[in-house]
Amino acid sequence: MSPTVQALLFALLGAVLGGGTVLAFRVSERQRRAPVAPEPSLPPGVAAVLSVLRSSALVVDGSDSVLKASAPAVAMGIVRGQEITERELAELVRQVRRDGQIRETELLMHRSGLPPRHVTARVAPLSSQLVLALVEDRTRERRVESIRRDFVANVSHELKTPVGAIKLLSDAVIDAADDPEAVQRFAGRMHKESDRLARLVQQIIELSRLQGDDPLVEPVAVDVDGIVARAIDESSTDAHARSIDVTQQGTRGLALLGNREQVAVALGNLVANAVAYSPEGSTVVVSATAHDTTVDLAVTDQGIGIPSGEIDRIFERFYRVDPARHRSTGGTGLGLSIVKHVAASHGGEVRVWSVEGQGSTFTLTLPRKPGVPPVSAQDAPQPLKENA
Repeated sequence: MSPTVQALLFALLGAVLGGGTVLAFRVSERQRRAPVAPEPSLPPGVAAVLSVLRSSALVVDGSDSVLKASAPAVAMGIVRGQEITERELAELVRQVRRDGQIRETELLMHRSGLPPRHVTARVAPLSSQLVLALVEDRTRERRVESIRRDFVANVSHELKTPVGAIKLLSDAVIDAADDPEAVQRFAGRMHKESDRLARLVQQIIELSRLQGDDPLVEPVAVDVDGIVARAIDESSTDAHARSIDVTQQGTRGLALLGNREQVAVALGNLVANAVAYSPEGSTVVVSATAHDTTVDLAVTDQGIGIPSGEIDRIFERFYRVDPARHRSTGGTGLGLSIVKHVAASHGGEVRVWSVEGQGSTFTLTLPRKPGVPPVSAQDAPQPLKENA
């Protein structure tokens, strides 16, 4: 082969290789610049709506990744990063994406170290890939409903006892019409049961008024000395019958900010309980102590005391440390619950110290009216009756 032909062949080969290289480069560039399938985007306005929702809401794409979640959803722990933490909710989202049907269900969310939450979830499709989930926390509603059911059941049970006793006693009076002593005895017991029934109904009404724990709209000045005197006077008959001395101590001339009737009922319940659970010949002390912004009303007795394991439960409705003793004293199991609600509605609190066999001290802390200087007991203009 001549050198000329050989040079021509090499030139053609170089041209082919160069052209192939350029063609490959251009193909590569075109592939690199080719549009990639876009990620699913949120429909217009959805992101804005989710940002202002107070309920938990989230939008999930076709790969089960969370595209957008409201702040409550993150706070509740439904979403972590781009994942749904609740397995049942994630499965519900997949079912809705498959068939496009709106679904609603109730879930119980378990959280480490915290009580479970009752939630309702409503899941609906936004597109062929996007799914919207709305989650509402119903824990408080469930708890309120449970309390309501227990309250109705307990009220029914408590009402049956005195009503049934009155009916039996009335039958006994009819049968003993010719025996004046028996009639008098049965009538006395009927009177006692009717008093118990009236007290129970009254406390149910009071508790119904207070159970919202709403703060007072217009608190007024409440004279502490007058409230203490009223509480002592209301328990004077029962205290005198059992030789119990009810005395007032502490600071005089104080004033509270609150509702006079509610405070009177709360303190009256504490004094009545102290008298009912104190032995004969003992002493019950009602004292007031001033602080910068609050006043402590404390009732101390020398009674049977409360077991340490039951102190946390004594403020529950109808809870009784000693049911047998409640029957003998005519207690309803509502008095301390009323005290707790009065404290809550006034922005205060109620505390208890107790030792079995030594007695108890209940302290009701309420807001103090500013600008009212206390006076010593001897300087009080009208000394209160201290002994019941």
